[in-house]
Amino acid sequence: MQMDPASGWFHGVRHCPSPNFNARPSDEISLLVIHNISLPPGQFGTGKVQEFFQNQLDVTEHPYFAGIIDLRVSAHFLIERDGAVTQFVSCFDRAWHAGVSSFEGRETCNDFSLGIELEGTDDLPYTDAQYQALTALSRQLQAAFPAISEHRVCGHSDVAPGRKTDPGPAFDWQRFRSALQHTGDKQ
Repeated sequence: MQMDPASGWFHGVRHCPSPNFNARPSDEISLLVIHNISLPPGQFGTGKVQEFFQNQLDVTEHPYFAGIIDLRVSAHFLIERDGAVTQFVSCFDRAWHAGVSSFEGRETCNDFSLGIELEGTDDLPYTDAQYQALTALSRQLQAAFPAISEHRVCGHSDVAPGRKTDPGPAFDWQRFRSALQHTGDKQ
């Protein structure tokens, strides 16, 4: 898995381009936001996240979909329960993942961040394969965008407190941060 510096797309991951993106207001990429998602909620491996980010969700397949069908959202990446990584938006473009958000007093985090969705819920443990893929992907992103320091990796709940709770209490921040540092020491 490695980013093409010309396109912002990664080699070695699945590509599932989303129409839900636009140009960044500047070239700055200095924040990494970790999310979670499952569609329908609590169900994994359905392929519905990919359909949702591509505006192809069939509202008749589940009652929950009726409430989200008009949303136009995306993330740069999704890491499924088995560790498979899918990219939806070039790292150089602005994905629509953080919504109304603020980091260190700066509004509209989508302008300067990358978003990674973990297939999961706030209260179910994430898999070893997800932590491994998240660590590897995050290290690649930090190498490509050095402004994403260890202090500029956060959860959706950190940039949208009171509105969002993901990645939730089931996400082991200590495990993830330790793995990032350990991986960094080997490089």
